Amino acid sequence: MNKSPEVEWTENITYDELQIGQSAKLTRTLTLDDIRAFAAVSGDTNPAHLDPEYANDTIFHGVIAHGMWGGALISAVLGTQFPGPGTIYLQQDLHFTRPVHIGDTLTVIVTVSSKDDEKKRVGLDCQVINQKGEHVLHGDAKVIAPTQKVRRPKINAPHIQLFDPEARLQALLDKAAHLEAVRCAVVHPCDAESIAGALDAARAGLIIPVLVGPIEKIRAIAAQANYDISGIELVGVPHSHAAADKACEMAAQGQVEILMKGSLHTDELLHAVLSQPNLRTGRRMSHVFRFDVPLYPKPLLVTDAALNIFPTLLEKADIIQNAIDFAHIMGTELPKVAILSALETVNPAIPSTIDAAGLCKMAQRGQIRGGILDGPLAFDNAISAHAAQIKHITSPVAGDADILVAPDLESGNMLAKQLEYLAGASGSGIVMGARVPIALTSRADSATVRVASALLALLCAHHLRTDPIRQSQLGLSS
Repeated sequence: MNKSPEVEWTENITYDELQIGQSAKLTRTLTLDDIRAFAAVSGDTNPAHLDPEYANDTIFHGVIAHGMWGGALISAVLGTQFPGPGTIYLQQDLHFTRPVHIGDTLTVIVTVSSKDDEKKRVGLDCQVINQKGEHVLHGDAKVIAPTQKVRRPKINAPHIQLFDPEARLQALLDKAAHLEAVRCAVVHPCDAESIAGALDAARAGLIIPVLVGPIEKIRAIAAQANYDISGIELVGVPHSHAAADKACEMAAQGQVEILMKGSLHTDELLHAVLSQPNLRTGRRMSHVFRFDVPLYPKPLLVTDAALNIFPTLLEKADIIQNAIDFAHIMGTELPKVAILSALETVNPAIPSTIDAAGLCKMAQRGQIRGGILDGPLAFDNAISAHAAQIKHITSPVAGDADILVAPDLESGNMLAKQLEYLAGASGSGIVMGARVPIALTSRADSATVRVASALLALLCAHHLRTDPIRQSQLGLSS
């Protein structure tokens, strides 16, 4: 018989129970997450608390806690244990004497200093001392103490999941900090969003944009949006089809190393890519999303959610190989590939489970290389070790996937959108399988997504410079 978990209780100390000199204490060690959480709740984003580069040059020589974080610890003592539930906070004065750094352990000591029997008010001496015995904060509090006894089940604090998209983007940008920008054909940038994406990526030092499309239309849109495109190379063509053809011709000749989709249909651009023999690799092109997901401990790749509607078994093999190659470029030496379906056992009534089993056997025979494959796996046991354990799944992939392979475009697209809009993931993406990387952006994409997608393309472009065919096209071969 399972025992119910033991209930923890919170009990206050009434006014009549409090005595002069009586005290209580709380101990807490400051972490970086504490600082970030306090900044998120309070809105206090002073760089002394969040910017190590700035903080190192201050008199504190490093990031420090918000002063009121120490004050909040005093409030925690008063509200939860001394006097506890029913306490009404009236007044608090605070004197800050030393900074609190990450790793400092603070002990908060609250002592009754006075009592007012008529108004049931209590004066409290408040001291906050670090692990060295140094006072970092002190002051006096005044409260109305509870007169009725309260004993309630202890309430655990809500869990805060910290996620900083800007920090994640910066970490991604750092991967390319040592790489030079490359020429990128922005295909038919005939809306403000496409032009903004190119300019943002250029300002980030990722690309040298070449805008391919109707020149007067591009200039008019830029002027209307107040974007400065002076000094940016423009290649004039009459319409979107011609823009795709011209950009792919430039890529085939080595004049640009990246293609970036503007305001044209994806099919137009990919048809133009396939029309250039020098851009083909013999492998199926496919799209790979890269997501930073707040509740997942590492970047997650999702494929294919944009190009291949109902891929065959052999096409899925190419899709997986493209994703594995991309994971290698991003620094994952042996990515774990979860081939998704509705369940984790082979069922002839569900074709994706049969494909998954076949793909795993293809990997065993060396037809797919560079990753660890397992499938079929349902989504829960692909990303949750706990779910895999409950279902008795023994697998090096389950619960630790780097790549999620969707059965078809519909499911992949819904998964990608759910990660973004329900799970708060930050996403970017790229098309693999051609001689040049292709950054696909949408009008709904933010500037962050556009820059991140350009960065992925830059990393792939530099990697492709080691390809003999691309070296020849770029004039890099000896």
